[in-house]
Amino acid sequence: MTQLNTPYPSTAYLTGFLRSRGFEAVQEDLALALVLKLLSKDGLTNIHKACEALLAGKPQQDWPSTLHSFMDQYASYASTIDAVIRFLQGGDSTLAHRIGARGFLPEGPRFDALDNFADDEGSDSLAWAFGALGAQDRARHIATLYLNDLADVIKHAVDPRFEFVRYAEKLAASQATFDPLAEALAAPHNLVDEILETLTLNAIHLHQPTMVLVSVPFPGAVYAAFRIAQTIKRHHPNIVLELGGGFVNTELRELSESRVFDYFDYITLDAGERPLLALIEHLQGKRSAQRLVRTFHREKRQDTDGMGVVQYTNFVEPDIAFDDVGTPTWDGLPLAKYLSLLDMLNPMHRLWSDGRWNKLTVAHGCYWKKCSFCDVNLDYISRYDAASAETLVNRVEEIVAETGQTGFHLVDEAAPPKSLKAFSHELLKRNTSISWWGNVRFEKTFDAELCNLMADSGCIAISGGLEVASDRLLKLMKKGVSVEQVARVTKAFSDAGILVHAYLMYGFPTQTVQDTVDSLEYVRQLFAAGCIQSGYFHRFTCTVHSPVGLNPTDYGITLQPLPDVASGKVFAKNDVQFDDPTGVDHDALGVALNKALYNYMHGIGLETNVRNWFEDRVPRTTVAKDFVERALGGT
Repeated sequence: MTQLNTPYPSTAYLTGFLRSRGFEAVQEDLALALVLKLLSKDGLTNIHKACEALLAGKPQQDWPSTLHSFMDQYASYASTIDAVIRFLQGGDSTLAHRIGARGFLPEGPRFDALDNFADDEGSDSLAWAFGALGAQDRARHIATLYLNDLADVIKHAVDPRFEFVRYAEKLAASQATFDPLAEALAAPHNLVDEILETLTLNAIHLHQPTMVLVSVPFPGAVYAAFRIAQTIKRHHPNIVLELGGGFVNTELRELSESRVFDYFDYITLDAGERPLLALIEHLQGKRSAQRLVRTFHREKRQDTDGMGVVQYTNFVEPDIAFDDVGTPTWDGLPLAKYLSLLDMLNPMHRLWSDGRWNKLTVAHGCYWKKCSFCDVNLDYISRYDAASAETLVNRVEEIVAETGQTGFHLVDEAAPPKSLKAFSHELLKRNTSISWWGNVRFEKTFDAELCNLMADSGCIAISGGLEVASDRLLKLMKKGVSVEQVARVTKAFSDAGILVHAYLMYGFPTQTVQDTVDSLEYVRQLFAAGCIQSGYFHRFTCTVHSPVGLNPTDYGITLQPLPDVASGKVFAKNDVQFDDPTGVDHDALGVALNKALYNYMHGIGLETNVRNWFEDRVPRTTVAKDFVERALGGT
């Protein structure tokens, strides 16, 4: 499971690349297909049967509220589900009026949150949240809550691990041992597994492949990926199966668990183009196994447990230049069937879940690659390779011609300002009209002239890391920016009409309560001054590949030992716990930070003392009340 509003880009990138090299390649999005099967009239019939079986003989007062609501309103769910899906796919837009009136769709526990938006007189509870945003947005939010209620029903009655995005991720995320995933895969199929198996076999029958590549970007996609592989191995054992993607690149770099290869024949790391070419040549008999590139496989020689030995081979060859990887293609994906959801009211987060965006990368890797919390040593960050503006706009025009969609999400770790400047000039020179957004570093290169140029070329939103808004901690993080600089850059973007979203962080090593209070004061002033319109506080996580994880003493912390694997067979490894001598309860502070931020995004509490957001007593801020104002004035 990834996003439901747009295809994850890895299959589009690799399909385009393989076709450019003369291979016959096709792609399927089984995640979307699975959701559409579950969330249909027939799917709800099967879910209802699962509920009946689960609740049989139990008195109604003991039923979970989620299932009680579903069973009571099942007829209404069954009669509306297909219409809701069609509406979220962009069809039947006039249905928004009935959905928005709050009398058409059944409402379960997820709708309780809407009470938070009601005013003292009990007026329209969504008016404050949406106001002039209109009937379509209001209806999409209501329809999304409706789907979330159904996801909760599936979780209670069919599979307790089910979620639309983070499905069964605890089986994989930083899971040192393969045992939990192996046990889940050995269990009898539930309804979700049965549907996924049918979809997998249908895809194999349709395309008749000799090789299947499975892309796993996140831990929440791992369980289903292994179920797909299990199905193919059982029914079509001669098909070669290969696993790759972001999860593999970060968490399976030290893989030694041979049972993984009961499901996949090969696992490749990092950018997939060169390893795939080498693997295909190997399968064609043109290259020995010793000349595979960044590839795990299981050798026939057995270890002490009688299993094959996991072998990692990396014959050094140059990667494919980013200019030469070809144009992504979405051919074969059902673009009209993706669901435009409106889950969060955060104005930036809605871009991730609302609308179908073509994914495009300006440059491979990160041109900065110094941030101490980031996996700067891994290929997806460390190997920087930019495409020319001409190549990028050629790709844009080809993608628009293929998809008919002019929205682009630039998925770079941090798009380089020099490249964005050239990209914007090229778009304007060719009169190529698109809307685009992406992630940047808030560096001084983004002055008013460049921000206006980007806006003229179609830039609608920018996100960037302010992290912990503290010059001391920004220096420790090696962000290469200051709070004063961020204020000026974000104001330049905002003045150009570009929405600005700030990534914020709490719980970084040595961060004190004082740092946290001061950080929130900086954020308050940035909102009040119109520098940023959106933000989100993330809890810092230490990874084994980051500078913090590799050199913890430099950051004043001690890493906790990783879980001991009795078999010595390592599966996933990424997040690592640590002891911080400050002893700060960051989780408690995080509640206050996110509460304050939520209100700031709605223009509320911007004149309130930041200490009022915290439950416990905290020190007063040391930040001057006019800090941002003076920064913008250059004093």
